[in-house]
Amino acid sequence: MATTQNLAPRRTSRGWLTTVLGRQPLGILFAAPYAVFLLAIFAYPLCLAVWMSFHDYFFAAPGAQVDRPFVGLDNYKTVISDPDVRRSFLNVLEFLVINVPLTVLLGLVLAVALNSVVHARTFLRVSYYVPYVTASVALVAVWLFLFSQNGMVNQVLGPLAPNPSWLVNSTLAMPVIAIFVTWKQLGFFILLYLAALQNVSTDLYEAAAMDGAGRFAQFRNVTVPGVRPATVLVVILATITGANLFTEPYLLTNGGGPDGASSSPVFVMYQQGIEQGNPDTASAIGVILVILVLAVSLVNRRLLERD
Repeated sequence: MATTQNLAPRRTSRGWLTTVLGRQPLGILFAAPYAVFLLAIFAYPLCLAVWMSFHDYFFAAPGAQVDRPFVGLDNYKTVISDPDVRRSFLNVLEFLVINVPLTVLLGLVLAVALNSVVHARTFLRVSYYVPYVTASVALVAVWLFLFSQNGMVNQVLGPLAPNPSWLVNSTLAMPVIAIFVTWKQLGFFILLYLAALQNVSTDLYEAAAMDGAGRFAQFRNVTVPGVRPATVLVVILATITGANLFTEPYLLTNGGGPDGASSSPVFVMYQQGIEQGNPDTASAIGVILVILVLAVSLVNRRLLERD
């Protein structure tokens, strides 16, 4: 009894230490550098952007004493009333409407196909993943060669080719960019679906086959529900990637052309914040974009996770 009483305080202190540090204190030590990275690279800039969006902020020489007064919602009013900003948000909405469904559909179908391949499985998986890890500048050069006025696609189509051409056509520029981004990012999402397919039991397919279900019925009733968590992740990641669209319009259409038909909110932020020296309005655009992306991601998650 005495021994038990002597050990009781130690157990209490150990329980307090476990509550504070978690069950694996060493894990906190390993995670600390990444937590610092998140705070320095993401949390601090986001908080600074929110602060800048409510002030008359401008760039000044280091050490200079400047006054940056609080202006309330003036920057947001300026942004909302700007037709270029409104058009950029509509452009990225058009991009997401094309890109996200294509990413989910093609990613899942190709993952199922690759999962059933016996020969050359590694080669095919690497082939789909190569565009994702290839520099965008190199891939853009190929697509410019394909979709330019005298490119290979127009030569194949002949009189059916659009005029003006794809990337200088105000109607077709954003769909072409959406297809390009879908193709480039697809390998990453295929890997996510391949990992999810490993958790779908083969017993379910055998039971469905015994009940008379064909390939399509098995895909609809077994595969699609089985990879639903992966689909939620794919939709959210594709939405975030699309909302941050910058490199592709900048390189493919020379900065959002023609006449802003392929501009994005991030590109307009770059124009106003860096080229025009208005970081306060650029920050307001960024804050609005973050809020919209969070809202869309939350709605997508609720809809996809609903039984």
